[in-house]
Amino acid sequence: MLDVKQIIKDSVQVKSAMLDACTGDIQLAAQIMIDAAKASKKILWCGNGGSAADAQHMAAELMGGLVSHDRPAIASIALTTDSSFVTAWANDTGYESIFSRQIEGLGESGDVLIAISTSGNSENVIRGIDAAKAKSMIVIVLTGKSGGKMANLGDVTICIPSDDTQRIQEGHLLAEHILCESVEAAIMEN
Repeated sequence: MLDVKQIIKDSVQVKSAMLDACTGDIQLAAQIMIDAAKASKKILWCGNGGSAADAQHMAAELMGGLVSHDRPAIASIALTTDSSFVTAWANDTGYESIFSRQIEGLGESGDVLIAISTSGNSENVIRGIDAAKAKSMIVIVLTGKSGGKMANLGDVTICIPSDDTQRIQEGHLLAEHILCESVEAAIMEN
């Protein structure tokens, strides 16, 4: 049997390390998202696996309402959710370009791309970042301790201080909720 208490302690330790390692980047990313939302720009999300689930979860929180459903919708799209496009494009062209192709069609200058990868090495996410930059979008990267190939590709990079995939994902979820809460609070102030 796994040591459940130790797993929880490990998770707490990573979140404690985030206080020093991530707070400034989370605040900067939140301000970028707030400015975009106030300017009626879109917030696009992408990632694979658990990161795809985060993309869907957080896009829904911004569109629908995290704390309040009595506020205006915030234009937020998970690029992971169009299964017909994703499967057709991956089959006909290649999985590496599923996000870049969507950004080519949906992204506009001033929009924000939130690129999530625990390893920082997801080729389709990296190509998505490149496509976003070509569109003059702002890029927020969420990754793990090393940052991988994505470490220096974003305008802001939130590197969770861990090499453990599960702990990185838990840190991402915390950071993502803070980002969404921050945007919603700012929108409700208006």
